[in-house]
Amino acid sequence: MTQPPSLGCACKEVSLRVEGAPIISAECCCTSCRTAAARLQQLPAARLLLGPRDASRFVLYRKDRVHFLQGTDRLAEFRLTPESKTRRVVATCCNTPVFLEFQNGHWLSLYGGLWPEGTLPPLELRTMTSDLPPGPALPTDVPNSRHQSVAFFIKLLGAWMGMGFRSPKLAFVKRQLPL
Repeated sequence: MTQPPSLGCACKEVSLRVEGAPIISAECCCTSCRTAAARLQQLPAARLLLGPRDASRFVLYRKDRVHFLQGTDRLAEFRLTPESKTRRVVATCCNTPVFLEFQNGHWLSLYGGLWPEGTLPPLELRTMTSDLPPGPALPTDVPNSRHQSVAFFIKLLGAWMGMGFRSPKLAFVKRQLPL
């Protein structure tokens, strides 16, 4: 497999690299991701996060295969509510969303906008399509799972097994995004 490109925020102050193949490349249609994306893409100079199907594009990697090279001091977290089990982490230098992290998760959902044009891994599935409002039918180019599918969880479980059932903490994100 070809080594993935260097990834980074729009202004290149935050950069990272990933090792190996992703766990999965997906679009998430859940209400939480759509709500957070709508708020984050309103930040000054932020990129659009919601695609034509009102979904957020992610590429999931094991935490031990994501290496931050520079700019971790520019990262800040955003939670939809103080009780949220997920946090979205943004590069404050240019308001580029970098990743979504689930509490106690062993993977990072990296935002698709980090990949240079033409290098984003191909879409493998859409998840949580049951949260979408009524509208045009989704294309059938990939599976359109109404919820998280068994295959999705099997991929996550396989990645966790490969990590020895560890869930590393990312202690370098210390600031809150004022939203």
